[in-house]
Amino acid sequence: MKTKVMENRCKFWVPKKSRFCANSPLQNSFSVLQENLGSHLRRCPLVKQVQSLSTQPFYQKGVNAGKEDEQEEPETGIPTFGCFDIVTSEMKRNAVFSLNISEFFEMIRKIESVHAQICNDIKDSYKIPEACGVWIKGEVDRNVPFQEKHVAQQASMLGNLEEFGVLERIDGKEKCELVERAENSNGVPAVVEFGAGRGYLTQMLADCYGIRRVFLVERKAYKLKADRSLRQKESLILERLRIDIEDLNLNAVESLQGLPYIALGKHLCGPATDLTLRCCLANERNAEQCGVNCYLRGLAIATCCHHLCQWKHYINKKYLTSLGINKEEFHAITWFTSWAVDADHGSDLSDVIDFKLHPESIEREECNGDANGVEAITKNMKAIERAKLGFMCKQIIDMGRLMWLKEHGLQTQLVKYVPSSISPENHLLIARHVGGR
Repeated sequence: MKTKVMENRCKFWVPKKSRFCANSPLQNSFSVLQENLGSHLRRCPLVKQVQSLSTQPFYQKGVNAGKEDEQEEPETGIPTFGCFDIVTSEMKRNAVFSLNISEFFEMIRKIESVHAQICNDIKDSYKIPEACGVWIKGEVDRNVPFQEKHVAQQASMLGNLEEFGVLERIDGKEKCELVERAENSNGVPAVVEFGAGRGYLTQMLADCYGIRRVFLVERKAYKLKADRSLRQKESLILERLRIDIEDLNLNAVESLQGLPYIALGKHLCGPATDLTLRCCLANERNAEQCGVNCYLRGLAIATCCHHLCQWKHYINKKYLTSLGINKEEFHAITWFTSWAVDADHGSDLSDVIDFKLHPESIEREECNGDANGVEAITKNMKAIERAKLGFMCKQIIDMGRLMWLKEHGLQTQLVKYVPSSISPENHLLIARHVGGR
């Protein structure tokens, strides 16, 4: 009986309590007898929820997923991942550890060379606009959750949009540039926040810049959302789109048609950034051909969790390939990115940014006949060496995204929008259409 009970418990070991977790697993972790499966599926709330979401008019399965291009066998010694839809961190790690020592250091040298070639113009840009003064001072509705570090990040995102000309203050009053343009064309401006969560980035934007129409895109259900506060604004129209970004056909959102919009995303984890860019721009030409007139004015996306990125979803495979980075090397690079934030680097990461990586010295120090090869080398690398390599890999991935936006006619920048002491995940991709829109 005890064994049977344990089979139905979570298998996570709790060290402090010296026992397994007492909770019962949910969804894909629980089991149903085969003879009861049919009746379970008929009443399962999760199945009903998925079916309901898939009937939405803007649902188009995998429309923003990207394609797994056919690749030649890689010239490096990194094993291929076959036809896996998702390459897990464990698979990426094992592939790196399977390299011999010379292949490992050859890859590090390539990363360093590519980074030096393309990542020379990433500036510090911590902007706190006057428009967000009420939030910065904490003079907001106390029913709205207030955390100083999140407020600083949100305000700097909006400050960079203002600095970049997407948001504009007119005649001393906080007013969005899109509002004025849309008013002149008898339209309603819009903001689409991707991975919106509870929606507090949009809450600040509405409070400080007078945005009038908001679309919150989020696949999960949340409590304590900003929706209630936003709906109390008489001049604001709010829609929450419960959908995965991968499946969102933005052109099919009827209430967005005919409107210019800006796209926002605070910490769009891993491939969610690529899905969002594709959602906003890859299908824009199809929309224009069909006479649909919703179009992107500008965007601000705070990227993060690069270790979750996948080659299939990545927006600019062509660019990385031109730099000599293939699919297997890309997944190795994404695994290295976790090193940027996997340790306590103190309140300031400037020592990491200024640090010069020397693969030759690491090679001399760490691989003097060690039988465990690459695994031992990575474990024995200094924290600052690991962090430096991780940040270089993050920036290479983001620069590929920036180049893709440029190819689509946008003026764009990649900046560090908050100090690393606020968040080490501090890179912001900003862009805007210029002229003719």
